[in-house]
Amino acid sequence: MPTFSPNLAILGGGLAGSLIALAMTRQRPDVRVLLVERGERIGGDHVWSFFETDIAPAHRDLVEPLIARRWSGYEVHFPGHSRLLSTPYASVTSKRLDALVRATLGAESLLTGVSVAEASPQAVLLADGRSIAADAVIDARGAHGLPHLTGGWQKFLGRMLRLATPHGLERPVVMDARVDQHDGYRFVYCLPFSEREIFVEDTYYSSDPGLDLPVLRQRVGDYAAQMGWHIDSVTYEETGVLPVIAGGDFEKFWNSAPDSGAYSGANSGIARAGTRAALVNPMTSYSFPDAVRFAMHLTTLDNLSGVSLGRRSHAWAADHWRGGRFYRMLTRMLFGAARPEERRAVMERFYTLPEGLIERFYAGNPRLADMARVLSGKPPVPVGAAIASLAGRGYPLSDLAPKGANR
Repeated sequence: MPTFSPNLAILGGGLAGSLIALAMTRQRPDVRVLLVERGERIGGDHVWSFFETDIAPAHRDLVEPLIARRWSGYEVHFPGHSRLLSTPYASVTSKRLDALVRATLGAESLLTGVSVAEASPQAVLLADGRSIAADAVIDARGAHGLPHLTGGWQKFLGRMLRLATPHGLERPVVMDARVDQHDGYRFVYCLPFSEREIFVEDTYYSSDPGLDLPVLRQRVGDYAAQMGWHIDSVTYEETGVLPVIAGGDFEKFWNSAPDSGAYSGANSGIARAGTRAALVNPMTSYSFPDAVRFAMHLTTLDNLSGVSLGRRSHAWAADHWRGGRFYRMLTRMLFGAARPEERRAVMERFYTLPEGLIERFYAGNPRLADMARVLSGKPPVPVGAAIASLAGRGYPLSDLAPKGANR
């Protein structure tokens, strides 16, 4: 069986792994990259969206070719109020990601349709018997070690609808919470890709990771009918179950071995990225800004040897974990203090806050004054329950493999 010999082997062709491959190829042409993906298509079937204020100016050249559609602002709707926000919003599709990765890397730097049997900081054994000997390996194959974390789930089913007549939306609806509440906090998310094509997603903040696909498909159809839209066809469907993190033991999470594609020895020191390194917003499961930042950070490293890269990725992820304390506290309050039917009130109040605060919140860099503003005023949940939630441990997350990627 042949052996591949890249400088950097990236395991997992989802968002995090693909961005690392693109950033390295663009910024570090001296580094030979090999991207390994078990599926036939890079990125799977996903739509990722982000606020343009999430991305640093120095990183926009990496992101720009991926954008399938952008808008000058977005809307939110709650029973008590609606709001138009002016922050530009953009979406990336897996189809566009797949095309760009293939065009940028070339066939010699891409392996699809193959699973990993074993991995170490400088070597990979593939399930078909082929091997990879690399200067460094980075694992971006999705979440593992979730039983060492506590919290809940953001889960969703989205469908791309082709309509008989124009939908009439000029910009995305990031949250429409005027819908009936089921299974925790429920809202509908809409992306108008063209005047007759719209992505509609039914989303939940839930303590249960289960998805009842027939029910969710019906709810998407019901929402479209309520909006007066006649569906000609459904051209695409996406599902996701993403961890919303309230707490846990980061080191145990990091050191736990995955169920498949086992590491060579316990705590092998292999570098990690994406949700495998908990590089997500703990409250929203929002991963795009962190994936971009980490990919660009890797291009600045002089030492890309396996053990060194493992230490660097651990240090970056541990720093991110420490920086997420405020978000984990909010998650504990959302799941521990607010009854499921009260969670909508928490989010409704959040969207009455200043637009700049909301931008910084999603970008993951709130100021101390922002944190105080989020927590000040009349709380939408009982004070006693909120205080109790901060001391609670919460529910451990199951180690199912999340099927989606955050917006």
